[in-house]
Amino acid sequence: MNPAFDPFNRLCPSRTVLDTIADRWAVLTLVALGEGRARFGALRERVDGISPKMLTATLRALEADGLAARIPVAGGVRHVDYELTALGRSAVPAADALVTWARGHTAAVLDARKEIS
Repeated sequence: MNPAFDPFNRLCPSRTVLDTIADRWAVLTLVALGEGRARFGALRERVDGISPKMLTATLRALEADGLAARIPVAGGVRHVDYELTALGRSAVPAADALVTWARGHTAAVLDARKEIS
């Protein structure tokens, strides 16, 4: 951990990092890519409900932050695969922990929502 960065400070650039990796689609895309290299269509199938436009924006943001990379694939049809960089792989445990927490606590959260409404 770098004590020079404090995301609780509104001027800290670490907040821009959180903007990317704390996004629902980014979390799910990180976990999906944590399973291995994938084509755009496979990612779209894995991350059910994401639109092509949002997946493109998510992949571009992850790529811009050095978390994912486009890998050109040789062959008759030009296409690319996406895979995590070393930096991206280091974010997978945190993203996976959020997904695991959501799976394990959704019922309790839904119950709490019922009590309030």
